[in-house]
Amino acid sequence: MTPKILVVEDEDELRELLSLRLPTFGYQVITCGDGASALQVFKDSEPDLILLDWQLPGKNGIEVCKEIREISGVPIIMVTARTDSDDLDTGLRAGADDYVEKPFDEGKLLARIRAAIKRTSRAPLTNTDGESEDVVRIGPLLLDVVGHEVRRGDEKVSLTPLEFTLLLTLARKPKKVFSREELLENVWNYSYKADTRLVNVHIQRLRSKIEDDPDNPKIVTTVRGVGYKAGTN
Repeated sequence: MTPKILVVEDEDELRELLSLRLPTFGYQVITCGDGASALQVFKDSEPDLILLDWQLPGKNGIEVCKEIREISGVPIIMVTARTDSDDLDTGLRAGADDYVEKPFDEGKLLARIRAAIKRTSRAPLTNTDGESEDVVRIGPLLLDVVGHEVRRGDEKVSLTPLEFTLLLTLARKPKKVFSREELLENVWNYSYKADTRLVNVHIQRLRSKIEDDPDNPKIVTTVRGVGYKAGTN
């Protein structure tokens, strides 16, 4: 099946360029020129990935991203001309999986798209013996690998596909400390140097959903100067 990409972009020239170029790389493209109608276009088109401009008329990309995250875990790549660190963190905390800065390199954008689609379509991770497991435990949480669900007792914990993969990666190897670069490779599927802030912000988002006290995490812990690991409790 041809992956479908929704491009939400108010710049006519860039929107047209993406609608012409992306199909040459095997993608179907749907476009939308404003934030106000983006949610309805998303519901109607059911895309596999969204390229979402930050600065949109009427309703900005941050608002659109939050609305979509309330109903879907579809990969979202924020496209932004804003390079301030706090602004980028805001976009990621709103639920974006990744971002690219304008003006962007086509090759870099395509690599981001391929990695995100691969992440959502790949087979479940395997354990250290190369065997797939149906259920993995980390702290008080049970991860249903096949169903992509996380439960704390009878309560379901809602995670995006990226957050689930991030948690499962850590849970599979509870004694291992993952560097940020290793997580970018294993979770984001990046084989090149990328912004490690992606890892930091998504760890924070994950903790806000799974920890009793996100400021004092027990399930996903930080090893200062190295990276992150599954907690022992």
